Formats: sequence, structure tokens, C-alpha cells
Amino acid sequence: MSELNCVVEDIVFKNEENGYVVAHVREKDIRHTIVGFIPYITEGKSLKVQGEWVNHPNFGNQLKVTGYEEILPDSKLGIERYLSSGVITGIGPVTAKKIVDKFGDKTLEILDKDINRLSEIEGIGQKKIKIIQESYSSQREIRNIMVFLQTYGITSNQCIKIYKKYGSESIKVVKENPYVLIEDITGIGFKSADKIARSLGVEDDSPFRIQSGINYIINEFCAKGNTYMPIEKLIKESMDMLLKEKSYIEKNIYEATLEQKIKIEIINDENCVFTMPYYYCELGVTKKIITLGTGKYDNIEINIDDEIQEFQKLNSINFAPTQKEAIRGAFQNGIEVITGGPGTGKTTIINCITHIFERASLKVFMAAPTGRAAKRMSEASGKEAKTIHRLLELGVGNDEQMKIFNREECPLECDVIIVDEASMIDIVLMNNLLKAVGLGTRLIIVGDVDQLPSVGPGNVLKDIIESGIVKVVRLKDIFRQAKESMIIVNAHKINNGEMPILNKKDKDFYFINREKNENILDTIIELVYKRLPKFNSKWNNKYHIQVLSPMRKGILGIVNLNESIQQILNPKEDTKKELKFRDMIFRTGDKVMQTKNNYTLKWTRVGGSGEKDGEGIFNGDVGFIEDIDDRNNLIVIFDNERKVIYENMYLDELDLAYAITIHKSQGSEFPVVIIPIFMGPPLLMNRNLLYTAITRAKKLVVLVGSQKAMQFMINNNKSFNRYSGLKWRIMDIMN
Repeated sequence: MSELNCVVEDIVFKNEENGYVVAHVREKDIRHTIVGFIPYITEGKSLKVQGEWVNHPNFGNQLKVTGYEEILPDSKLGIERYLSSGVITGIGPVTAKKIVDKFGDKTLEILDKDINRLSEIEGIGQKKIKIIQESYSSQREIRNIMVFLQTYGITSNQCIKIYKKYGSESIKVVKENPYVLIEDITGIGFKSADKIARSLGVEDDSPFRIQSGINYIINEFCAKGNTYMPIEKLIKESMDMLLKEKSYIEKNIYEATLEQKIKIEIINDENCVFTMPYYYCELGVTKKIITLGTGKYDNIEINIDDEIQEFQKLNSINFAPTQKEAIRGAFQNGIEVITGGPGTGKTTIINCITHIFERASLKVFMAAPTGRAAKRMSEASGKEAKTIHRLLELGVGNDEQMKIFNREECPLECDVIIVDEASMIDIVLMNNLLKAVGLGTRLIIVGDVDQLPSVGPGNVLKDIIESGIVKVVRLKDIFRQAKESMIIVNAHKINNGEMPILNKKDKDFYFINREKNENILDTIIELVYKRLPKFNSKWNNKYHIQVLSPMRKGILGIVNLNESIQQILNPKEDTKKELKFRDMIFRTGDKVMQTKNNYTLKWTRVGGSGEKDGEGIFNGDVGFIEDIDDRNNLIVIFDNERKVIYENMYLDELDLAYAITIHKSQGSEFPVVIIPIFMGPPLLMNRNLLYTAITRAKKLVVLVGSQKAMQFMINNNKSFNRYSGLKWRIMDIMN
């Protein structure tokens, strides 16, 4: 074992995901190369590193680091280099030189014990001293946390999140219960927490360990869209992961049930295991749906048929019988579901319903699950529509992960709530919404049940429809104007299991035949870069053209598509700032997407109307990188309206968005959509997926790929079977 007391001169390579580095260090007058996992390394730091010397065939002698600790420098030069490295907020090279010139080798002692003496230096006031003090103190804490956690393979970003979550108590919390990291820290799974626990002496048959593993397996299963897990499936996966016999797993499931950590119910003659949050969400939704569906409502003193007739005259339209049925149903029922594909008049029906309710002096609130869907709803109706989160006055509690809807105890003050794009609503959001619906308030749920289900857990829209408890109107007639669009015509054909009409002259639906995946990729890049902007000069290839792919990985997955398109649309240039994060390069001007709900990210309004600032950026929000600041924070503008500063710890929530998955496109609408068509996993490459992708386009759809693959997708009506108990609960009570 060799040891170096050295100063980091420069970092040759650093993997932000796992903290692996290649760096040049100097010990006295000798320069060395070190390699290994040192997550919180920066140039200018003094380190004591231990490891073994290895001779690399290309790079020569290197110290392979097995352990390290940061040591504070004791010379004036070392202290100045340490402070100049940028490791302490508020101190750059110029300020570092001033501080060391003033205090010499006593500088770090001053920072530790008498930091207010920095005011003796010109240009450093009390405000700056406070910033420096907070940063210097946190550095000491983070340093200790890094040294403790890095031996367990925890990445630098995760270490920072742990510190943000637990502060100075981080090491204590992790030592007491490493399994809390699974629930509290994004990206830390059971294996990482288990490695720490085992190192701290937790026995492999500890009930604490076994039950944490069981809970982890259920949560991972529910992350795929389920609200529960069949018990036999849970037992098998638990045995495989925890390497314990069946009887011991069953014993711990039973004990966790007794302690009310999980809930077991019989659904369709099968024992099923719920985590408590999803169990209570299903109960809450069930209770409210039945209450709204069976409740009595005040009669509205207005002739609905006369109002429908008047609306038709004003708008020069004629409703189909099912459309009139949907409008009447909104006034005759406490809760109604209106479902139908594109072009069936859902938006016009919403406008008519709203018009009649307001004519009767009733207050109507309109909402949708995403910002883009709410914006479209506003544009189509000419009235304000909010995201469901905004409607419920979302807030954040002491636990940053906990969503608080301030309307839960104070119902929304309105007579009618209309919710659009309901296929996207998961069981958690629906439960929170229904809590805010007061007795006597009508609820109208509008959506396309044939779209992909919500990204989150549950099969809410489909379950409510199939429960039979509420009034459901299925729209099938296509408006005359919509019949002119081959996008709409073909979407319905695909949904009915028929091949679409391809390449009709002067229409909006095209297919380009390419058999090889490499050729599909080349054609998509050519379409984005040249052909489509040339076809219509109003189409900006970043803003108006969206590539949608069924998957993330592979040559036609979004990871490779984004990298390929980025090289063409936003290549590296000296004038553009860029930041490497994991395997991605973020560059000013890049199109990006938020990939998970973050209820604490703050934004400032830079366009549009509404609040000046607020909190919350949500899964599927798309924006553009405006700048990368001196602290390597990304400045992102969403929808030309909201500016967000992304610190490094939040970068794992961003993806490039020149290409996005079809799942992530739900609720959005794009002028031009390009879709690669190729053979992939049968459960993924199905009719439902293709239908959803096509219905995201407003002006033009271009499919690129194999007709054989397209025929396969249209014929394949199978999809992932979601385990959801909502329909069963409603029917069980009503029957």
C-alpha cells in the first residue's frame, strides 16, 4: 500500500455519475497520475491518498486509489491554491490572493474561528462574509459525508442530495438506518443501501433488512404503473433478491402487515399486496367516485336542448347525437366521463358545456394534468385553465418529497370542474383532486381512454369507465372538418386495427420506407435538419419538429437520437457554453425536458401572464437552455414563460428533448411529429403506442421505417397488464 500527500493540479477526466476520476497531482516537486473513485475532488485540494501503483500500457505509472481523505494545506501557496479552486462560494482567485496576503498561513484558522475578520479586506462586506461562512461550514460537513459514503459506491450527486436532506445529521441517519435512503434519495436502490447496512453489521436475515427489501420490490413494481403486487410474484422476487427461503419471506410479509406497513387484500380471488399510500389513494378515489356518482344535485333552471340549439347556431355547427348526449349528461349527473379519439369534438363539447353552465350563472373551473394540456385547453376555450397542481394550490411540506394540496380541507369554490386529458391522471393525483371536490360540485372528466395510461401508478380513466358507476359517453363520430386530416382519419383506422392511408397527395400523413435501422436514423436526421424546414419555412427544426420513439435505448432510442440530432442542430462551438453530465452534454440552446415531478424547483416568470414566481416543474415540461453560469448551473426557460436555475444536484432530472419517448409525449401537441417504425419488444411495440404517438401531431406526421413493423404494431393489441384495484373496489361496493 502506497500513500501520497499531494495537491490536485488538474482533473483529466471525471464521471459525474459514480465519481471516478483521472487526475494529475503534485507531491513536492513530483507529478503523479491518480485514478479511482474520489467524488468531491476539485483542482487545488490537498489530499492524502492510499492505493496501489499500477503500470498502464498507454499512460504509464498510476496510483489506483483505494482510500483518501482531504487535508487542509498549511503553506501560503497551498492555501491560496485551495481557496482559488472555487471550492468555497464567494472566493475566487482574486479574493483568495487578498485573503492570503492579509492573513498568511493563519488564513484557515481565521476562517474557522474568526471569519468576521474578513471585513478587514477591501471589497468583502458582511453579506459576502455570510456566503463564505455558510459555504466553508458546509464544505467541512460534506467532506466528512463524502469520505464516509464513497466507500459504498454512492455517487457525488447522491451524496449532495443526502446532505441536502439530512444536513449535519447525514452520517448519523445513514448509520442508524441506511434503508431510509431508498425512500428519500433518488437513484439509491436496495443494493446500495444493503451494502452500507451489511458493512455496518446488519445481519442478512434481519427482519429490518428483509422487510426493507420487500417494500423496495413492491415500490419498484408500482413504479411501472401498478398500484399493487400479487403476493406470489412478490414472494418469488423477494426470494431471488434476498436469497431467503419462502417461509421466511412469508413470515416477514405477515409481520409487515401486522405493523400496517403494507396491506393485503383479495382481488379477483388473488392475494394482493399494497403499500399503504396507494391503498389509501384507491380507497379515497373509490369513496368519492361513488359519492359523486350516486349523490343528488340541484336542478338547473334552464332548458338544455334550447341552449344546445342556440350554441349550434352561434358556432355554425351541428352536434351528433352522442355529442348532445354528452352535453345533457353534464347537467343530469354529478360525475360524467366523456371519451373519444381525435376529431370527435371533445373540445367543442367542453366549450358548449361551459357556455351553458355560465349562462345559468354557475362557476366553472377547468384543469388538465400538464402545463401544455392546460394551455391548449385555455386557447381552445378562451377561458383560464390551470394545471391540476395549480388548481389545488400545491405546496411543499417539511419533507421536500411530500406533496401538500392546500384545498384538501377546503373544497374548491365552484359549481363545476372540467378535467381534460384524463388518461394521464394517476391514482395519487386523482385522489388529491377528488378530495378538493365539494359535495354538490359536478365533475366532468374528458379524455381518450385508448391513449397510453398514466406514467404514474393506476389505470384511473379506464377503471372508472369499466366500473359502470358513472355516466360514460363514447364519442365516435368525426367532425366534418376533422375528416380532411389524414392524421385524424389514420389515427382512428389504427385504433380500429386497420392500416392507415399512406402518402395521399397534399395531405398531412406520410410514410418513408426504410428497412435498416441505420437508414431510418439517417432519414430522420435529414428530415429534421433540411427537408421539413425546406418544405415549410415556418417550421423551426428545434421548436416545431418533435421526434417520438417507443424506447430509450438502441440506435433508434431517444438517447442515440438526441445525441445525433444535437450534433446537427446544436453542434459544439467556441461561442457556446457546455456542461458534461454523465453521458450527456448540455449546451446553450439545447432543447431539454424535465423527467420527473419536482415540487420544490423555483421558477421566475419571464413571459406570459400569471404569478411572478412559483414552485414546481413537472414531468414532461419542455424548455431550452438559455445559459450555463459560472457555477455550472443550467438556466432553462420553459414554454417561453418560466425561468429555472438547475443546480448540479438536479441535473439528473433533465434529458435532451430533440427526441422523447412516446410515453413522455402524453398531453402534449406538436406541429410536426416524426416517428421511427421498427421491430422491438412485442409488449412495447403495440397499437396503443402508435395511436398515442400519431395523435400528438397537429400539422404533419412522418413515419420512417418498415411497413412490416407498422403492420405488426397495428395487429398487436397487447400491452402491459396493469395491476390496479380501483375498478374492483367500486364494483365490489356497488354490487
